[in-house]
Amino acid sequence: MSAHGFFAVDDDRCGYDWAKDAPEGYPADLPENSWKGHPFNYFTQGVALAEVEIDVLTGDHKTLFADVLVDVGSSINPAIDIGQIEGAFVQGMGWSTMEEIVYADDDHTWIRPRAKMFTTGPGTYKIPAFNDVPERFDVSLLEDAENPFAVHSSKAIGEPPFFLGCSVFFAIKDAVAAARRGREEEGLSSADDNAIGDHFEFRLPATSERIRMACGDAISSECISSVGGLASSFQPKGSV
Repeated sequence: MSAHGFFAVDDDRCGYDWAKDAPEGYPADLPENSWKGHPFNYFTQGVALAEVEIDVLTGDHKTLFADVLVDVGSSINPAIDIGQIEGAFVQGMGWSTMEEIVYADDDHTWIRPRAKMFTTGPGTYKIPAFNDVPERFDVSLLEDAENPFAVHSSKAIGEPPFFLGCSVFFAIKDAVAAARRGREEEGLSSADDNAIGDHFEFRLPATSERIRMACGDAISSECISSVGGLASSFQPKGSV
């Protein structure tokens, strides 16, 4: 047995003309998108909140809680949609906290030959495991968000929640900032820390090494100063 279905996108609703000129007398302060058409049949959005705990001595982190709300239109199968959101969130969380790509360049001279990819398998390229999933993980679907321009008022759900996983990264950065402020308030910062409680550079992914070195305690500060760096800008060269 088989079933086949066909769906034709309404060109009047979804169509974008890159070469279309602005109509005569069109307000100059409006963006080009307002006259060139609709590039997509609909937009989807979501929001996420994450709470984490970091170990300032090891750089390890644990995601205690994540709350996710996503607009999926009128869900055809809520169980499948929630599963897709959970998977995409964890994938985005891994991408922003542990999936570090390392290859031979000026920062990784111990890898040869130059340009060789080092993180080529599960031994060096780390992905989330069951233990990395938030201890409390709440996922909700936005209500009363029908989409009359698609099949059964649905919206795509496969990839949009991916970036919501970055809420874990930003929660980690907030925790690191709190640790740095705490050190400064206790009078443990030094002159070369460059105002350790203020802005600091914290790159993706938030690996254990980056967390540990960014917390700015006496041990990490001494290591950073030994190579002529500043706690506000130092970047580890690879956690693998």
